[in-house]
Amino acid sequence: MGIVYLNGHYLPIEQATVSVLDRGFIYGDGVYELIPVYRRKPYRVTEHLARLQYSLDRIRLANPYTEDRWRSIIGGIIEQQPFDDQGVYFQVTRGVAKRDHTFPQGVPATVFMMSNPLATPPAEVIANGVACVTAMDERWLNCDIKSISLVGNVLMRQLSADQGAVETVMFRNGWLTEASASNVLIVENGKIVAPPKDRMILPGITYGALYDLAVAGGLSFAMRPISAAEVWTADELWLSSSTKEVVAIVTLDGQPVGNASHRGRPGPVFRQMHALFQANKAAL
Repeated sequence: MGIVYLNGHYLPIEQATVSVLDRGFIYGDGVYELIPVYRRKPYRVTEHLARLQYSLDRIRLANPYTEDRWRSIIGGIIEQQPFDDQGVYFQVTRGVAKRDHTFPQGVPATVFMMSNPLATPPAEVIANGVACVTAMDERWLNCDIKSISLVGNVLMRQLSADQGAVETVMFRNGWLTEASASNVLIVENGKIVAPPKDRMILPGITYGALYDLAVAGGLSFAMRPISAAEVWTADELWLSSSTKEVVAIVTLDGQPVGNASHRGRPGPVFRQMHALFQANKAAL
C-alpha cells in the first residue's frame, strides 16, 4: 500500500481522495513537477522548486508552501518508500470551488505528492538508441508552464506509441520545439544545440543540467532556434527528461539519424554527455 501526501497528511493512496469540484479535475487548473531521486537523494531539487514557482506565477496561483516546507515534504515522501531510486511527482491545483471560469477567492490550493520507482533507460537503450516520429506542434502557446493540462502532449505521445516509437518530435512553423514529454537536442559539427528557453518549450531541468555539464566538460553548447532542415541533417539527435536522462534518437520517421561514421547508432558526443551525466548522478 503506497504512501502519498495530500494537503498536509501522509496517508495510504487508497485513502487519498479529492473532490470532483477540484479545479484540477474540472479545468486542469494546476501545475506539476517530477523530481528524480537517486539513492534517496533528490536531483536538482532547487531547480525543480524554482520551476514550480515560475509555473505558479504564470498561472497566478500563490505558492502554498515555503521552499523549506517543500523540501521537508519531499524528504518525507522519499522516506516512506521502500525503493531507493524514485520519481517524486507532485501537483498544485487552484483548489475546490463551484464551477466558474474565474479564479475563486479564499480557496486553499490542493497539494498532492506521490513517488514511484524511477525507471531510467536500460543499458540496451543507451547502447542502441531509440526510434522517434515527427509531427506538427499543435499545442497551446504557453508550453513553458508545466501545466497539468496535458491532453495535447498525451495525443502527441500516443501518436508515437501507435507507430512503435518512443517519442514524437514536434515542429512549429518549420522550427523544432520539443517532444511530447522530453526536450530535443541536436549535435551539429560536434556542437550541441538546443532550442531556446522560450514559451514554445518546457525549460527542462535535465536540459539545464546537460548545459551545465557540457560547459564544465569542455563541450560546446548553444541555445538557438533550430530549423527542421537542421534536425534532418544533424550528426546526432537526443532526448532529455527527468526519467529518460539523455538518450540518442537513432531513427526519425523510419529514417536513420547521423553521419556516415555512426548512422543509425548513438554518436560520440552522446556517449561523452551520457558519461558526464552518470558521473554527476554518482556525485550526489
